Amino acid sequence: MYGVTIKELIEKMDLKNMTPELDTEKTVLVHPDVNRPALQLTGFFDHFDKERVQIIGYVEQAYLDTLTSERRRQVYDKLISSKIPCLLYSRGMQPDECVLELCNYYGVPCMVSKKPTSNLMAEVIRWLNVKLAPMISIHGVLADVFGEGVLIMGESGIGKSEAALELIKRGHRLVSDDVVELRRVSDDTLIGSAPDITRHFIELRGIGIIDVKTLFGVESVKDTQSIDMVIKLEEWDKDREYDRLGMEDQYIEFLGNKVVCHSIPIRPGRNLAIIVESAAVNYRQKKMGYNAAKELYNRVQANLAVKND
Repeated sequence: MYGVTIKELIEKMDLKNMTPELDTEKTVLVHPDVNRPALQLTGFFDHFDKERVQIIGYVEQAYLDTLTSERRRQVYDKLISSKIPCLLYSRGMQPDECVLELCNYYGVPCMVSKKPTSNLMAEVIRWLNVKLAPMISIHGVLADVFGEGVLIMGESGIGKSEAALELIKRGHRLVSDDVVELRRVSDDTLIGSAPDITRHFIELRGIGIIDVKTLFGVESVKDTQSIDMVIKLEEWDKDREYDRLGMEDQYIEFLGNKVVCHSIPIRPGRNLAIIVESAAVNYRQKKMGYNAAKELYNRVQANLAVKND
């Protein structure tokens, strides 16, 4: 599992850092969930998830306001000294002076967000789930084709980047060329992105490196995309039987998640961009409940039944 620094959290969520003296790059989050320390403020620390982001909402603050200043300091001291990664106030609520004093003393960053508590929690959890998700890097090209994330795989030099370039010229968007970072954010969802160093670049043999964003504009690129289908490009083998109907979907597995996979044989003259577009549109049709192969099968069966009658 990868870590996320408090500095990244502050920048992403547009938080106000109340403890600027502390180095927010040293504290690393390793858990994607958050915690509202309501029970901890009453003194119950059994089963306390201290490695999570600790969020103080309206209810917690209302309870603390009922305490004496001495008791409030004792409560905060026990909470902050328990090695929590950070303390985050929602609704723009300002922490007490004793809180900032204790946070600086124990080295715990304290931040404030203007967002409502529930919205803040949802955003932080969603973002951390993506950033801390299990990740692998694979060789391929990822593009957004008609809103579907298409991962193009195949041997080096088979034409993946050329297909991506043609798709870009046809109005689709590039996510990553050559290396794709896959993150498993849920049991059903894989998110793909490009490494920072190669983002928005394509390598074309014989030409070199192309900056897609500069050449075709910002509408031609995208930072992240869910992986909806995989297209594997293969050299044409005349002795091999290829699926010509597509009655049954084939799958490939990444990080325990299955993704629909099509093997496309490559021969001179085949327009890869049109094939990828057609595969993406056909996949969308299947998601909407229409399967062309099954429709053809039903027509053949109905025709045979009429002839037999």
